[in-house]
Amino acid sequence: MFRIVISFLFLLATQSFALDLPKMSASERALLQEEIRLYLLENPEVIMEAIEVLRKKEQQAAIQSDFELVKKHKKAIFEDGFSFMGGNPNGDITLVEFVDYRCGYCKKAHNEVEKLLSTDGNIRFVIKEFPILGDDSLLLSKFALAVKITHGDEMYKLVHDILIKMKAPPSEKAFYQIMSNLSLDANRVESAMESNEVNGMIAYTRNLAERLKISGTPTFVMNDELIRGYVPFDTLINIVDNKRE
Repeated sequence: MFRIVISFLFLLATQSFALDLPKMSASERALLQEEIRLYLLENPEVIMEAIEVLRKKEQQAAIQSDFELVKKHKKAIFEDGFSFMGGNPNGDITLVEFVDYRCGYCKKAHNEVEKLLSTDGNIRFVIKEFPILGDDSLLLSKFALAVKITHGDEMYKLVHDILIKMKAPPSEKAFYQIMSNLSLDANRVESAMESNEVNGMIAYTRNLAERLKISGTPTFVMNDELIRGYVPFDTLINIVDNKRE
């Protein structure tokens, strides 16, 4: 990083003094490089300032890139036709979450999102099943989506809330216990888990995540903004407030 900054400052200096590098002699270049070296030794804070400026520029570029990605894939994000939609369907803010049931930060974020939805009744909430942490994650998402297509959105949300809090690895016994407690049709759910419909939903969301350059969970989309990683309630509510200004 320091070599990059020094090179950057060197180029800046040559532009500032309108120097023609190709026409400079070796001794002139050596003299200029020595002057820059001495300046940096006497003013080392300049390097840190340059690094901070570069960091901010890269951060802003990443944010702008995310805005453009959301805009480009808006329909696939907000209107895929199969993802669960909760909260207020007519809300002025839409919060989308890409979630993996085995993700520790997703489990932590669950409480924050639920608090947000109960605090603000004008948020539309969309869940994207995005299993990326192995076979257990995939099995859990298949189970949740199978419940959704066989028993509807309300039952899906109940199962979603159970699975996100589940600490033990998924098992046939655990699934049967959930289905029994909720009076679900086990045969229909089991059949749906390996259906083309469920596999297609997961494949669609994975493809969308790839296009959005999402590689981890949780990842949120709030209206036009991508929010990568766990976000506490206070930050979520501040973002919501800023969106409404």
